[in-house]
Amino acid sequence: MTEPRFPAELLDEVGRDLRPVRPLASPAWRAAALLPLGLLLLVGAPLVWGFRSNLATLGPALTWGLSALQTLAGLLVVGVALREAVPGRELSGRAVALTLAAAAALFLAQTALTAWLFPTTVPPAVRVRYAWECLGMATLTALPALAAAAWLVVRALPSRPTLAGAVYGLGAGLMADAGVRMFCWVTTPAHVLIAHGGAVVAMTGLGALIAGVLERARGR
Repeated sequence: MTEPRFPAELLDEVGRDLRPVRPLASPAWRAAALLPLGLLLLVGAPLVWGFRSNLATLGPALTWGLSALQTLAGLLVVGVALREAVPGRELSGRAVALTLAAAAALFLAQTALTAWLFPTTVPPAVRVRYAWECLGMATLTALPALAAAAWLVVRALPSRPTLAGAVYGLGAGLMADAGVRMFCWVTTPAHVLIAHGGAVVAMTGLGALIAGVLERARGR
């Protein structure tokens, strides 16, 4: 069997294009690199806008504890996106569904638990304003995490960029809302699901959009 022969010009062209590259770290290590940012979002949001008025009433477990858990969940979701972004390590449909289901279950469970233990009542005159404020705060806070995750994912050359973007957008949304809930004193499920959950959903969609735009900009 004869070996295939390639023109010398082609081999020279390929050789000139070769450059040493640094191997990608594992998705877990790259997600861990976002831990300082996650902690900054967790602490920074209430420091900028103020701590929730019922902080002492709820206690550390329902405030700092649940928010820290949500930050960790967001980092794990970003880690899933970083794995999806590596060619040959794409997620199965079942893995994607489990990731989405686990994130939704955590968000719904902590919303229900907090509302059950410490229900609040929002005056009708300010319900819409409060919802817009929390939606805007969570969206604004998520942008740094979204940008950092997008940069990490695009370096890995995802074969399904829109899916990877949606997953890291979800993670960024969870991380941002973990800090905003330390500011917002409202435990009413309707407010939490519409305003806070709406921001998480918006980040999921924005992540998918950004990932698609970045890949088109690279000419893929």
